[in-house]
Amino acid sequence: MRGAGSDVASLKVTIENRNVTQKCSLLSSYDTYIQSLLYTIKQRSSSIKPSVQILKAIILGAGQGRRLMPLTERLPKCCLQLDGKSMLEWQIEALAANKVNEVVVVTGFGHDLVDDMVSRIQDIPVRTLYNPFYSLSDNLGTCWVARSEMSESFLLINGDTLFESALLQRLLAKTSTYPITLATDQKSHYDEDDMKIIVRQEQLLRVGKRLDTEHVNGESIGMMVFDQTGADAFVRQVEKIMGSPEGLARWYLSAIDDLAQAGRVGRCSIHGLNWCEVDNLDDLVYARKVVGTWQQDPPVLSPRASEHNSVLPMPGEVAIES
Repeated sequence: MRGAGSDVASLKVTIENRNVTQKCSLLSSYDTYIQSLLYTIKQRSSSIKPSVQILKAIILGAGQGRRLMPLTERLPKCCLQLDGKSMLEWQIEALAANKVNEVVVVTGFGHDLVDDMVSRIQDIPVRTLYNPFYSLSDNLGTCWVARSEMSESFLLINGDTLFESALLQRLLAKTSTYPITLATDQKSHYDEDDMKIIVRQEQLLRVGKRLDTEHVNGESIGMMVFDQTGADAFVRQVEKIMGSPEGLARWYLSAIDDLAQAGRVGRCSIHGLNWCEVDNLDDLVYARKVVGTWQQDPPVLSPRASEHNSVLPMPGEVAIES
């Protein structure tokens, strides 16, 4: 009986040892699976850059806006009034609502008026940078003047692009594998004045006004975001083009087009969100109708802000019917 009992006990121990071994083997298999899964996730996510934390926005506001004459005879385009606020103030409202920390407005024509307006904005740091040869160059030259401001990730906006806060929020929240991301829209027809694009999925292939419309599938809205790598690449390309004989006559989007052809630019579709640009009098009439319907928190202005708006020269204002 003792022998039988001993055999039973021995068998129990053997079974228990086998169970422990099987459990350890199973746990080891699970651990290997989890480690493999985590490695796969890490490899996949390493190629996707998180949304860029934007500390600075640069607004290109050096132009006069000759197609808006006589309104811009003495007044820079960015100071034109829309529903009680200037175009620049509408832009800054949307930037402030999206927690952008700093705004640099590159000025040219009527720079003293822009300086005066900017000095009254209180809830977000805004400063100006003067382009002394604005009348001799296109907006590539304005970017060249501002290149020292492009030392880190930043947002670049045309001075005549107006947009609702939600549009900027979508662009800033976009994850991308590209160092530069262009905000884009699409429509059924594109005219010769549209800054047209050719995209393949999320990659920007070309951008320009003279692209073959047969291949065009969108347009640039005049807003883009750069991470550190993108900022460095853009500055190098701007400096390269400005060193060429035709540099003064080039648009800054020609630099983006060069970088797109090198595979450095992605796109973020903002289709369905509200924006407009103000190039001519018809655009201005449309903008005055729509911007007041956009919801965004206004920036805090000094008590003299309303005075400032009222004393800005507005030649021909009454001639525009809305």
